Amino acid sequence: MKAPSRLCFLWPIFIFIAVVTARAAQERRPNVVIIFTDDQGYGDLGCQGAKGYKTPNLDALAQSGVRLTNFHVAQPVCSASRAALLTGCYPNRIGIHGALGPNAKVGLNPSEVTIARMLKDHGYRTAHFGKWHLGDAPEFLPPAHGFDVSLGIPYSGDMWPYHPEAGPGAYPPLPLVENGKVVERGLDAAAQETLTTRYAKGAVKFIRENQSQPFFLYVAPNQPHVPLFVSSKYQGKSGAGLYGDVIEEVDWAVGQILQEIKNCGLEKDTLVVFSSDNGPWLSYGEHAGSAGVLREGKGTVYEGGVRVPCIFSWPGKLTPNRVSDEFLMTIDVLPTIAKLTGAKAPDSIDGKNVWPLIEGQPGAKNPHEAYYFYYLQNQLQAVVSWPWKLMFPHQSRSMGTQPKAQGGKPGKYEVVKILGPELYDLSKDISETQNVFSLVQATDPALLEKLNRCANDARERMGDALQNRMAGSETREAGHRAP
Repeated sequence: MKAPSRLCFLWPIFIFIAVVTARAAQERRPNVVIIFTDDQGYGDLGCQGAKGYKTPNLDALAQSGVRLTNFHVAQPVCSASRAALLTGCYPNRIGIHGALGPNAKVGLNPSEVTIARMLKDHGYRTAHFGKWHLGDAPEFLPPAHGFDVSLGIPYSGDMWPYHPEAGPGAYPPLPLVENGKVVERGLDAAAQETLTTRYAKGAVKFIRENQSQPFFLYVAPNQPHVPLFVSSKYQGKSGAGLYGDVIEEVDWAVGQILQEIKNCGLEKDTLVVFSSDNGPWLSYGEHAGSAGVLREGKGTVYEGGVRVPCIFSWPGKLTPNRVSDEFLMTIDVLPTIAKLTGAKAPDSIDGKNVWPLIEGQPGAKNPHEAYYFYYLQNQLQAVVSWPWKLMFPHQSRSMGTQPKAQGGKPGKYEVVKILGPELYDLSKDISETQNVFSLVQATDPALLEKLNRCANDARERMGDALQNRMAGSETREAGHRAP
């Protein structure tokens, strides 16, 4: 009888290794990459009608996944918008209003659970590159919110000594902060021209060094927010002026990140989300982007201020080249990521898991009855229960018909007083040109009763300064800067 070969004894080992490897691949928790630009408008992507410049990497990202054409930020301004994305909460719930400046007395409370903290506690490596803008005191910076690695500026790029609107000396020198410590003081124009490249290189390095474990990467370029800066390799390249050059360099940076994910063989293991923090800052004219067909821009709760470009891509998980018109908001990103990664989402948040909608599951419905748009110091300015958007009387702004501002110096907004309620059917009137409040009041009063009921519920929970209710039963305090 022939003795069994050594290979026969090894077969069980080979099978065991194959099973364990397959199971590990199947159970691998996905990497998560969020790219969140600054003041990039709804119409500033090639795939959404941008003219004069190109965004091939963002267009390719859209083709690889789902382009969400009805995606919104919680507020049309920097700090509040970022707080909503990272915490899954309406920013006014957690005490963040407007845009925090240098030496702000408040910041994102360290007790709030960010995406980074949630995933770090779940075994992820975490990194942030770019603008932070949630408080510049050490207790508010990225390391205090779950980021292992961070590099960027603590607030907006216009908060520097030479901001044309504020005047020389209005702000302190702009610092660069790495892992919670200032590493460069007084970033001049030449230094700011390199930031987009430095953030991209940092992100690529982080991916390469952490490819063997799950990671969360948050990249928040401080462009195309004014003042506009672009590196020498992109100056004049677009043929569409400085703004076009800046957008093409931001697109290049996105391409660098996507290429490194591909180089590491992580495409099918990585969810990539791209969006912007609010609409374009229209007062800056040729130094601002476009809201496309949408009305108004940054600083208003009209669609041009709060509806932003958004792409979700995850090859093998999402149908490529799909376009979705589902109404969604940044508050939904955290709980959706929690569901996908198996992490535990915090209890007291406003967002909900909307992956079935992003995935396009048949019969999937939005779990929210309504979304709310607060702005300024806790003013409830609008409520949306798709497709209806009810705007309440408040003071807004518009550039009107004045000539486009040039040279990086802003024009002046006109004050717009909304004296009565406005109602828009966004499914038919994306540009918000037809106020149908009076018509619906006469023909479907139950609809208005529903929208007002939803608004009153929000007022009870989160307050409404327009009705002299500065806080609600569920609001929490921002973090306070140490003396």
